[in-house]
Amino acid sequence: MIPRIGTGFDVHALAEGRPMILCGVTVPHELGLAGHSDADVGIHALCDAIYGALAEGDIGRHFPPSEASWKDADSARFLRHAAERIAARGGRLANADITIICERPKITPHAPAMRARLAELLGVSIDLISVKATTTERLGFPGRGEGIAAQAAALVLLPG
Repeated sequence: MIPRIGTGFDVHALAEGRPMILCGVTVPHELGLAGHSDADVGIHALCDAIYGALAEGDIGRHFPPSEASWKDADSARFLRHAAERIAARGGRLANADITIICERPKITPHAPAMRARLAELLGVSIDLISVKATTTERLGFPGRGEGIAAQAAALVLLPG
């Protein structure tokens, strides 16, 4: 198997009247994330990392935000598709690492549930999935509480 690494990044603004969904888990918070779909930055970054490892573009190529059918879509559907693309190529996910970048909400209490949900969606063992968080020390848009960002890396093994 040939190792292929991909990286992903996503950002969404905070918004009133929307749920806060991160890595497939609803997190209690007074604000949610604005976006065409459910705006799950963790899953979106991970999808981009997987598509990058496969050299298959990004999430927007597979699920264009210009299409009304993806309005308010559950991002779990996007991640399942990314997992299906790995399988279609005869590969497997070796591991994935996601970092959520925000001041609030605090991610650490929710990280075990996030890891479990991502592992379930990808059909892999939880020990292959890492979810962690950092702040920007109150700098930039995450520090001002305007949005949340996520970055991800995925190692995919493909047949040679």
